[in-house]
Amino acid sequence: MNSKSMKYFTIKTILTKKILTLSLLITFSCDNGSAQRQPSSGKSSTASKPIHKNKNQENTIVAPDFTLSDLEGNLVSMNQFHGKVVLLNFWGTWCGPCRVEIPDFVKLSEKYKVQGLEIVGVTLTSGPPNRISAFADQWGINYTLLTDINKNETQSVTALYGQATGKRITGVPTTFLIDRDGYIRQKYVGPRSEDVFYRDLKPYL
Repeated sequence: MNSKSMKYFTIKTILTKKILTLSLLITFSCDNGSAQRQPSSGKSSTASKPIHKNKNQENTIVAPDFTLSDLEGNLVSMNQFHGKVVLLNFWGTWCGPCRVEIPDFVKLSEKYKVQGLEIVGVTLTSGPPNRISAFADQWGINYTLLTDINKNETQSVTALYGQATGKRITGVPTTFLIDRDGYIRQKYVGPRSEDVFYRDLKPYL
């Protein structure tokens, strides 16, 4: 192979790798245009990040309280779920990877709600409640969905959880596992399967 062909081959290889990397990032998470933007490190956008192992451990993070509206206009606070195991999911109806994990959330809710599991979706930039409700009906969503009370409160909650955990939420889906005492146990960036969620939440049920 001559020098000209080698140079062409090298450039082509680099471009191919960049395209593959970009494709993986798009596949596993959606950049929420109204979430806090911050350059991605490029590392494991789908990584599961344990916050700690038990509530007696130092650096325990308490899940911040907040109040949003459900799709019927009722005010719902995070503190209302104290005593429950919560999967707090930041998502949007427009996000493909978010849609991927909806059936898994539905199954988890069906199986473990009686054991104290609550799945709560913080719905970002997805339009008025009636539009979100129509989407929920279409997808058979059987868990709590929250949205803005007036304007942009969901973005404030997004910023609040980024601040609490020390890293901004730059894409969705992002999900937090919160135990019965209100401590954040796990953070997930990108979609997960029913099996993965159950493996992690089982000790707290």
